[in-house]
Amino acid sequence: QLQASGGGLVQAGGSLRLSCVASGGAFNSYTIAWFRQGPGKEREVAAVISSSAGTTYYANSVKGRFTISRDNAENTVVLQMNSLKPEDTAVYYCAAATGWRIIAAYYDYWGQGTQVTVSS
Repeated sequence: QLQASGGGLVQAGGSLRLSCVASGGAFNSYTIAWFRQGPGKEREVAAVISSSAGTTYYANSVKGRFTISRDNAENTVVLQMNSLKPEDTAVYYCAAATGWRIIAAYYDYWGQGTQVTVSS
């Protein structure tokens, strides 16, 4: 089970820190990703981190502004979002998959989502 938190309302240029806490299962064997779905948009991947944290992936739209990290001892993945833009407004979901995956269809477990709203 995944629990996402940390969303909120922030002005453009601001920062937010999203957390995804897992319970049950072998957390350190899963790739964890943050996906997002903006109003009227398709769900898209924002950032991905491998089970060992040795590999990360960022969508071009967030590269250089977002940082994904994990603490396997605490069963937690964090998405630090800086220099936020109005186009980052979306519901953000954390998800878990076995193996290195970028596409949402391969993710087996999903958190409930947390709303991020960036005002201009």
